[in-house]
Amino acid sequence: MTAANFPECLSITLASEGGLSTERTDPGNWTGGRIGKGTLKGTKYGISAAAFPNLDIRNLTLDDVSPIYKAKYWDQIGGDTLPPGFDLATFDYAVNSGPARALRDAQTVIGAPADGKTGPITRVHAATAGVKEIKALCARRLGFMQSLAIWKTYGKGWSARVAKIEAKAVAMYLRGQPGVDAKAVLADEADKAEKTAGTLQKAGAAIAVSASGGAGTGAALPAEPNLLVLGVVMVLGLVVAAMLVVKAAREKERAEAYRAAGR
Repeated sequence: MTAANFPECLSITLASEGGLSTERTDPGNWTGGRIGKGTLKGTKYGISAAAFPNLDIRNLTLDDVSPIYKAKYWDQIGGDTLPPGFDLATFDYAVNSGPARALRDAQTVIGAPADGKTGPITRVHAATAGVKEIKALCARRLGFMQSLAIWKTYGKGWSARVAKIEAKAVAMYLRGQPGVDAKAVLADEADKAEKTAGTLQKAGAAIAVSASGGAGTGAALPAEPNLLVLGVVMVLGLVVAAMLVVKAAREKERAEAYRAAGR
C-alpha cells in the first residue's frame, strides 16, 4: 500500500481515456451536459466539459488533470490504502463509473461492508487483496457495464479496457511478491484464458448446429414435431450459442492482455 502508485495508475488509466474529443453527438462534450446545450468544449484526458464546464478543456495538460484525478477519484477510493494492483483495478473502475460504485464492488469482493466509503474496516479487509480479488472486481465491473443500455455502442472498447486493466493490475501485484516469477504467472493466466476461449467456442458452435436442426449431425427430428416448441428451442439454443461466443471473445481479450502485460 503506497501513495507512490498513483502516478503509475493514472498513466495506465489515461492511456485509455485518450486525447481531445469534440464530437458534437457526445453530451459530455457540452458544458450543459446535453447535446447542443451550452458550449462545445469537448473532453480531454477523460475530463469532460459537462463535468468541468469552467475549464479550458482544449488546453489542459497532464499537470492540470493529475490533481483532479487524485482528488475526485484516487482519494475517494482511498487509493493510498489499497494494495498494489487492487488500487489500479478500483481506480480505473472509479474513473469510468464513479468512485462510490467502484468502491462498493471492491468492498464486496474483499468481504467488507459495501457502503462506498473508505474506512478502517475496508482497509483491514483490503490488506490481503491479491490476484483473486483483482479478477473478481474486474468481472463485477464488466457485468455492470454489460447491464447498461449503451453497452452495444461502447461494449467492445470497454471489454478490452477491463481486460487490459485486469492484466496490468495482476502484473503490478505480482511485482511486489518476493520469490514469484511474475512473467511465468502471467503466461499461465494467458494460457488458461486461451484454453477457456477455445472450450467456449466449441460449445457455442455445437449448440448452434444443434439448435438449427442438427444439420450434418445425423440427428433425426420427431415424426410429428411441435413447431412452436421446436421454434422456441431453436431460438434459445442460438441465444446460448451467441452468449458463449461473446464469452469466448472476452477470454481471448484477457489472454492477449496477459501476454502483453508479461512482455
